[in-house]
Amino acid sequence: MPSRPSSPRISNPPGAVTLRDIAEAVGVSHVTVSSALRNNPRISEQRRRQIQAVAEEMGYRPNAMATALARLKKGSSVVPVQAALAWLNFWSKPEKLRSYREFDCYWQGALLAAEKFGFHLEEFPAGGRVPLSRIEDILLARGIAGILLPPLPFTPDWGAFNWSRFATVRFGRSLDEPQSHVVTANQVANAVLAIDQIAAHGYRRIGFVVGHPRHTPRRLFDAGYLSAQQEMEEDRRLPICWLDDANIAASRERLASWLKKQKPDAILSDCVILTPLLKELGVRVPEDLGLAVTSVLDGGGDAGIDQNPMEIGRVAVLALVSLVNDNAFGIPPIYREILIKGKWVNGSCLPQISSPG
Repeated sequence: MPSRPSSPRISNPPGAVTLRDIAEAVGVSHVTVSSALRNNPRISEQRRRQIQAVAEEMGYRPNAMATALARLKKGSSVVPVQAALAWLNFWSKPEKLRSYREFDCYWQGALLAAEKFGFHLEEFPAGGRVPLSRIEDILLARGIAGILLPPLPFTPDWGAFNWSRFATVRFGRSLDEPQSHVVTANQVANAVLAIDQIAAHGYRRIGFVVGHPRHTPRRLFDAGYLSAQQEMEEDRRLPICWLDDANIAASRERLASWLKKQKPDAILSDCVILTPLLKELGVRVPEDLGLAVTSVLDGGGDAGIDQNPMEIGRVAVLALVSLVNDNAFGIPPIYREILIKGKWVNGSCLPQISSPG
């Protein structure tokens, strides 16, 4: 009878150098070799360099198929929670952060992704009440290697916080420091999408009202708006109206002047004070003016952009877990920006008025 076929085996090609070959040459265990080749900081820098040099000299190449099989064996439909990732909340009133629906969705998306990959997402509400040095000590004592930094209305004084001990991913561009990797909404593409959709609803004179003109994310919305204008006739290109959340009286006056001079029939806005100001000025939405917002969750309107915040939270964790697994700690010399495009949502504040033309 023919012999029963054996189970397939994954092995290195004939003559290929293995981790055990390197371990024997250096005089260490193959586990130490594996850690050194992944730049694990638990192996001293001198030993890592020695092992990496020997591996290069011997012509070592990772066996991609064996690596994939090992990861497959480790996977299962139910993954036990083994470690934690930190969500650092530095808002003076920590509960304020997730009162914004966008930011709460960041958390929810991140939480689901963390649990899927065997991590527990833990919020650390610092809010200025806990010294950064103490937070660093807590994270190290708990063995937490990954940090998520949600948006903040200001950049904290990070002082001597040692970022080199952690892998870090920021949400959005509200933080200037640390310059770690970023996952955020694609504001330029979202603004272009919004203007295209407003025009498709039949509106011709489309204005853009924004707050905090010096805020980087809003400048990117500006860029998208100005880019979309290039597809319009010149007489339809309206200047941007900037409002200041901190000066309501001046903003009301500026908005009234802009409306009178520019005569928009629709507005795209990221400014939460716009809707109450329009009401004070006697402008009705949507009877007198169509309105769309850059965030249908927090922008004060039901038509506009859904920035896919759950996906932003999920992708942030994917990026962070990859950094932790790669022992990629500290501030990178070149940081990556991962942009998530939003989707258009129809709503009552922007009814269809005619076919586009």
